[in-house]
Amino acid sequence: MYHYADIVLPVPFDSFTYSIPAALQEKVMRGCRVVVPFGKSKIYTGIVVRTHNNAPTGVEVKAIMEVLDERPVVNEMQFRFWQWISQYYICPLGDVYKAAMPGGMKPHDGKALKEAQHRRPSADALSVAGNSQPLHALNKAQGEALAEIEASFHEKDITLLHGVTSSGKTEIYIHIINKHIEAGKQVLYLLPEIALTTQITERLQQVFGERMGVYHSKFTEAQRLNVYKRQCSDHPFQVILGVRSSIFLPFQELGLIIIDEEHDTSYKQQEPAPRYHARNAAMMLARLFGAKTLLGTATPAFETYHLARKGRYGYVKLTERYLGLQLPEIKIIDIKEERRKKRMHGAFSFPLIEAIRGALSRHEQIILFQNRRGFSHFIECKQCGWVPRCPHCDVSLTYHKKTGMLTCHYCGYTVHLPEKCPNCEEVNFADVGLGTEKVEGQIQELFPEAITLRMDLDTAKTRNQYERIIHDFATHQADILIGTQMVTKGLDFDHVSVVGILDANTMLNLPDFRSHERTFHILSQVAGRAGRKKEAGVVILQTRSADSEIINQIAANDYWGMFYQEMTERRDFHYPPFVRLIYVYLRHRDNQLLDHLAQETATRLRNVFGERVLGPDCPPISRIQSLHIRKIVLKMEPTLPTEQVRKNLIAIQQETLSNPIAKNLNIYYDVDPM
Repeated sequence: MYHYADIVLPVPFDSFTYSIPAALQEKVMRGCRVVVPFGKSKIYTGIVVRTHNNAPTGVEVKAIMEVLDERPVVNEMQFRFWQWISQYYICPLGDVYKAAMPGGMKPHDGKALKEAQHRRPSADALSVAGNSQPLHALNKAQGEALAEIEASFHEKDITLLHGVTSSGKTEIYIHIINKHIEAGKQVLYLLPEIALTTQITERLQQVFGERMGVYHSKFTEAQRLNVYKRQCSDHPFQVILGVRSSIFLPFQELGLIIIDEEHDTSYKQQEPAPRYHARNAAMMLARLFGAKTLLGTATPAFETYHLARKGRYGYVKLTERYLGLQLPEIKIIDIKEERRKKRMHGAFSFPLIEAIRGALSRHEQIILFQNRRGFSHFIECKQCGWVPRCPHCDVSLTYHKKTGMLTCHYCGYTVHLPEKCPNCEEVNFADVGLGTEKVEGQIQELFPEAITLRMDLDTAKTRNQYERIIHDFATHQADILIGTQMVTKGLDFDHVSVVGILDANTMLNLPDFRSHERTFHILSQVAGRAGRKKEAGVVILQTRSADSEIINQIAANDYWGMFYQEMTERRDFHYPPFVRLIYVYLRHRDNQLLDHLAQETATRLRNVFGERVLGPDCPPISRIQSLHIRKIVLKMEPTLPTEQVRKNLIAIQQETLSNPIAKNLNIYYDVDPM
């Protein structure tokens, strides 16, 4: 009999030791949930990670109150995976537990505990019910790609499928999934965005029916809980379609992970911890199971393509679009020249207006891409230049005309547009910059007969809003879709013949070594939405840098040229994939105190890592939610032992926090930042 248990709780620590009452000793086991007291008055649900007889010394040991499960709800493979996430991304196990389990599995109060215990699974939450249909036959190019992937899997555990947009990668995935589940294995199909699951769910449902479950954050807590419980049962789903959080589900016989749009930065968790990259974490999960990983994209992440070229990954190329469609023609429009000739109407050049007019006359559809939401970036007093700024963050407020509100997109602070300037009391404001809301207004002025839809974080906050917009556009209930990055994410629309990129420079000038790569990814992906079942389609790419190399590489679909140029620069200036990046962030309300603590931390880091340490510096946005921010950069050789680096970083973190003046300091690490 064991008298003590180490329990992980949803707090930023690894575990806490509790005593096991005699009445519960038969029930407490590794992987089960228990209810425990915490602090003076809190009650938490935790997971037992270890039982033992080692009595803690020098601390009060509280007792477990209740055991919630008759059998473990976290299996051994999950524990190994949690441990890897905790170690690699340098965060406490409690943060991993908090991210890994759906809310319904870790209620905090007595009422919630009773509801969780007695809640019954609802059928609609468990699967995407429906009768399965036969697989579609693959065309010659798809069949050859499938054979190459299968041959690659005999030699490599990870294979990259580099297929141009609209080449039919999804059908290849379906055939591979089918072979794995016929062999008795489970499959995880990862997507970067919830918006993508709607269309792909419909296609996969036709084939796999009730054998497939869907898991993402836009589902209700009860739905996510039921999917999790189903995966713990003796009859789990064979296929899971989900976004990054689905890597934490309890798989039992995982044989394949498909990571679609593997280049997408949405796979990286930013806040809160653990700040994991779901693509990289999923590859580790597959390794733990001895499973295969298939990475799919039209524009591979440069790190991925680099490893494929080195032979670490298998590589399969698919260059032919489905049904023989041609890649769209990309026309570069110099909007500086268009403005000089007075041929611009708001954000629209004359060639783009003509292309839209032609598409509408042929009853075809148009997608317009602008990677900023809201009406304008900010407003400015025409008299004195006053710009309203967020009182909590170091950013200007974005103007949303429809609501008449100024909004901070970092902390959510909102305020009404003032009637007059608080600085000089003038009443004339200029709206500066271009957001999707302004684009929508301008297109309605130009083409009042056209039906428009807008897809951004303001119009598509919920799962139902996402699905309605996609459904309405896919069924041609609207002519023009205006959107941010959401419209670039591999969505398939049969009648889109024109794509307009309103300002290709928006992303190029960001202070980030990945800005050119990201711009290439996003613009190539959005261009791929043009031309589906008829002609090739046309892309109007408006830019203020018509002669720049990257713009012409995008127009020529010159991935290799872009890759070679970027790799040369990254090798010369020591950036990934040639080094491993770790960012150290420090946050505090007192800016001067933060400066002192950041310098102190940087000195400790240099004492261990030497010239690999850069900073501290203020990031471009140096205050968020009233907390000032400092950033330190570590550039590590990939050959440095990961575990030793982690131990040194944790020791430095603890040493900094042990300083009495660092009481309210928040210090954390972002490993492999994006």
